[in-house]
Amino acid sequence: MNHPPVKWRKSSYSSGEGGECVEVAALAPEVGLRDSKDPDGPHLHVTRPGFAELLARLKS
Repeated sequence: MNHPPVKWRKSSYSSGEGGECVEVAALAPEVGLRDSKDPDGPHLHVTRPGFAELLARLKS
């Protein structure tokens, strides 16, 4: 089975200077997170509600 390529996007809070950069991807039905400096490294997959809660906690 062929899957479409995953489209990762850099967080809007990441700078272009190569510092701490997080990338996210919409993975049905989850959200993927990875370190942009290590794209072949481990990825974290969270549920959409879990991702929303993570963002809410980070913003508070």
